[in-house]
Amino acid sequence: MESGSHAVATDTRRLLTPGIVAGPFYLAVGLGQALLRDGFDLARHPLSVLANGPGGWIQTANFILTGLMVLAAAVGFRRALGPSGRWASLFLGAFGASMIVAAIFRADPMDGFPIGTPKGPPTSISTTGLLHFAAGALGFISLAVSCLFAARAMSRRNAGSLSRLSLLCGIIILLGFFGGMAIPNSSPVAGIWIAVVVGWVWLAVLSRDLSRSG
Repeated sequence: MESGSHAVATDTRRLLTPGIVAGPFYLAVGLGQALLRDGFDLARHPLSVLANGPGGWIQTANFILTGLMVLAAAVGFRRALGPSGRWASLFLGAFGASMIVAAIFRADPMDGFPIGTPKGPPTSISTTGLLHFAAGALGFISLAVSCLFAARAMSRRNAGSLSRLSLLCGIIILLGFFGGMAIPNSSPVAGIWIAVVVGWVWLAVLSRDLSRSG
């Protein structure tokens, strides 16, 4: 019986490890492309537009592989947290699935990238671009909601600091993603960057803690 419990704990840790790796992997691959590809500006372009032009398949693969890692972590959350983590894991899984959908429907070229694209914001959006944006919006909402449910689950585990961290991260992700688009004369890209980094940090911290406690 003890051997069986040990095997379950080991499998759970294996599922949570991708949650620790997903954020650094996604950012390393994305930033590496951002620095190497002509015309890309981190201050003006979200990483998703890297899926366009020569070499765009790298960012598409980045979305898919990272999404799969998040899905694995979501299963790990469910196992580690038990019934109290049901909704946190469900919405985390929805975030992972949204990344795969965003890979299938890539973002439109914008603001001079790839080279040859007109400068400035796009005057229209394609169906594919609209689906990419919808997947991204639903994904960030799902990630934020996962944080909020995780806050409740961690509170039940008497992990007050992680509960507060989850609550704070959920709020920041929502404000970062939607605030930049809602505030006049603000840069939506900056808000997206905040939401992305905070979300990955939260996933890594929670996955690491759950893998240790499991």
